[in-house]
Amino acid sequence: MRRLILIAALLSLNVVQAQTMHNGEDVLRAMHDRYSSSWYQNVTFVQKSTTYKADGTSSAETWYEAASLPGKLRIDIGPASDGKGYVMVDGNVTIVKDNKVVGKQPLVNILLVLGFDVYKQAPETTISVVKSEGYDLSKVREDTWEGKPAYVVGADKDDLKSKQFWVAKDTLLFVRVIEPAQGDASKLNDIRFIHYQPLAGAWIAAGVEVYSEGKKVFSEDYSDIQANVKLDAGTFDPEKFAATHWEK
Repeated sequence: MRRLILIAALLSLNVVQAQTMHNGEDVLRAMHDRYSSSWYQNVTFVQKSTTYKADGTSSAETWYEAASLPGKLRIDIGPASDGKGYVMVDGNVTIVKDNKVVGKQPLVNILLVLGFDVYKQAPETTISVVKSEGYDLSKVREDTWEGKPAYVVGADKDDLKSKQFWVAKDTLLFVRVIEPAQGDASKLNDIRFIHYQPLAGAWIAAGVEVYSEGKKVFSEDYSDIQANVKLDAGTFDPEKFAATHWEK
């Protein structure tokens, strides 16, 4: 009986390994199916945000981030007393200064979608969002990233200009996206998720690097990473920004 179970397990593994991705939709579904039952519901962390300037200097500040999946992200920039940050909920971002809402506009955070939401929401929802952001899901190919096989969705071989995202073939974790820079579509951002580490039965990239025109312009380094924590119901309500600080 044990031998039969082992043989069945090996056959199942071979089926997974032999899975063919015909398009980007297949990749997104596979990402979801791999982790949907084990990915954490929320996560908080302290982020060191470093901006690299053209003159070779850099500056850093501390951000405090909380995400509830799918679709919710709060960023507190600096200490709670500053009352400054952003609240992103379901495709919109609200800007907060001095604990007051000063603006709101549509914004899809593709890093949140591909790095987190994809594992917790229905694949059709992710597919719809990614398509609406201009990624060509009819195109998928295999390439190599950091010495390992990866799926590339949205671009043909040697095309590093079209909107595209990269997913590690073995782990089905998001590792890279190339897209026009916000505020200047003439420039391309090449954003990488790095330093993946286990977290609460799943994974998190403990670092992010942003390159523009081949130069690193921004990086994120996470610490004090916690998953499935208790968050106040008002955490993602911009009107309650001053009263709900998980980092306290």
